[in-house]
Amino acid sequence: MSINKVCILGGTGFVGSHLTCRMNSYGIHVRIPTRHPQRHRELMAGGRVELINTNPFDRHQLEAVMDGCDAAVNLVGILNETHAGKDFQHIHIELADRVVEACKASGVSRLLHMSALNANESNGPSVYLKTKGEAENRTHTLGKPQIKVTSFRPSVIFGPGDSFFNRFASLLGSLPGPFPLACPEARFAPVYVGDVVGAFVRALDDKTTWDKHYELCGPDAFTLLELVEYTARQSGLKKRIIGLGDGASRLQARILGHVPGKPFSYDNYLSLQVNSLCSKNGLLELGISPTSIDTVVPYMLSDKSVRRRYQQLRRQI
Repeated sequence: MSINKVCILGGTGFVGSHLTCRMNSYGIHVRIPTRHPQRHRELMAGGRVELINTNPFDRHQLEAVMDGCDAAVNLVGILNETHAGKDFQHIHIELADRVVEACKASGVSRLLHMSALNANESNGPSVYLKTKGEAENRTHTLGKPQIKVTSFRPSVIFGPGDSFFNRFASLLGSLPGPFPLACPEARFAPVYVGDVVGAFVRALDDKTTWDKHYELCGPDAFTLLELVEYTARQSGLKKRIIGLGDGASRLQARILGHVPGKPFSYDNYLSLQVNSLCSKNGLLELGISPTSIDTVVPYMLSDKSVRRRYQQLRRQI
């Protein structure tokens, strides 16, 4: 199989924009279905990117955008449900089904699927992890035998433009007084976005990865408290961070789940009850040496950049 053109669902997002740039660097043409192509024209700078106005839940539109592609990538996912029809069942499971159907109808025989570490249809502690697990299972099962599927289960992903270190830096810089942190003992192995997209690209045209599920982790494990304290230090912020007990963490989740934007929800709390650590690191299986946070995050977070993010946040309020 020779891969020359790839359709990336979620190509305008954090991981998607990095993956688009990486594929462009290898001479791969990228086609991105999006409801708002005018908002993402910067992705077309490489010259091998098409932004196509598409409703991904419309079967015929999705088939049309996949027509002529050699492979598809589904990166679409949400961490919290909203009141605008963006619920886990709709975004994770129903869209995964539409993607498989469109691949079959348009003759796309290769599909890479983004899942999540601890995704488990039967035993996931949260609705997020249950639906991610079901979507992953359905993609592999419904795709057979025509579609060769590979799925990826990353821990929290970091890098330029992420919603983890950058989000905590903004919160730490904008909220007065001590910072109350729910689930401080939850553990992660943050994985660099460059390594994640590297895994996707390496697997794309590799038959040995067909029908496999790869867990993706960075080289080191940290508690959430350690990561937030690290964020504060690298941002030049002197901030006292108070780890909350289980009861207070539940209460914070209940309250913030009703705040616009849902900075933290009860479903997030449930997801944090299981550590986001790999049992077997797929990066190593794919020949990728995991990147540590020390080689990237200090350059992302500085006094100047934190102040700029804070000012941007203030303008949005």
